[in-house]
Amino acid sequence: MPIKALPLFGRSVFGGTLMGLANLVPGISGGTMLLAVGIYPRFIAAISEVTTFRFRKLSLLTLAGVGLAAAVAIGGLAGVVKDLVVDHRWIMYAIFIGLTLGGVPLVWRLIGSERTSATWVGTSVGFVGMVLIALAQMQGGGSANRDGVLFLFVAGVVGASAMILPGISGGYLLLLLGAYVPILAGIDAFKDALQARQLDVLVEVGLKVILPVGIGVLIGIVAVSNLLRWTLERHRQATLGVLLGLLLGAVAGLWPFQHGVPPQPGTVIKGQTVLADTDGRLVLSETRQTVWAEDYPTEVFRPSPAQLAGAFALIVAGFCATILVDRLGNEERAPE
Repeated sequence: MPIKALPLFGRSVFGGTLMGLANLVPGISGGTMLLAVGIYPRFIAAISEVTTFRFRKLSLLTLAGVGLAAAVAIGGLAGVVKDLVVDHRWIMYAIFIGLTLGGVPLVWRLIGSERTSATWVGTSVGFVGMVLIALAQMQGGGSANRDGVLFLFVAGVVGASAMILPGISGGYLLLLLGAYVPILAGIDAFKDALQARQLDVLVEVGLKVILPVGIGVLIGIVAVSNLLRWTLERHRQATLGVLLGLLLGAVAGLWPFQHGVPPQPGTVIKGQTVLADTDGRLVLSETRQTVWAEDYPTEVFRPSPAQLAGAFALIVAGFCATILVDRLGNEERAPE
């Protein structure tokens, strides 16, 4: 059944907003959010069509909705989302779990009734891979922050590639590379300079951060999208099985009942030793940057009955939201 333009654009905007928000948070996959709202196959196909110079109205509408909404979410809500996750982690993670699980029926419908052994093998591979990534996340880790132009370009390619793969967090990979903080700081600095009309800062940040990361993101999205388009055409069941496994396994990294714990001096964060400054502030040894709450290592805590009930309600609400969005227009198969 063809998707009408208005419902398609609405789903694209909603999915793009969730994608932008998700990519602000290490551990949350932007591709999962697109998959959850049922726009993922069309988004991948749209990129493939545009990069091969086929400009169809629905493809352009999809890219416009996803791209603009994601850009607005990242540019305008980076601070808000970061604060919500830091201060209300279990609430936000419970919502994301519901949204993620809501994508399972959508992928199941895309797989259809002709499920093969390749489907189940792909599902197993995707699920196990995501669980291993989740376990690696729980172990912590990371490297020192880096801000070289070439490194930020590579980080943009890697981050974008993971960004559109369901279940794999681009933000988390950037965190492991040590590029997460420099990129977010660059976006904030660029936004502040734009508001203050500081041309010299705009040019400096634009050339050193925004441009190399932007080019890397573009190349990463185009490369991975075309690869996925190719695998969907030639190995559809196995590819959809992997996507289903990634979607299910992504939940393993979203255990909501965890919170940040202030590190002790001597702890290593992002490859740097935490020191206590003369005024009592915790700072990083090399950059002397303040260790903020979003940099704190996390630990699991025992939830109260009220938190358990609240998390369950939020998961159900997120699941229902995804299903309701899907009603805007069913897409039973990836577009040709």
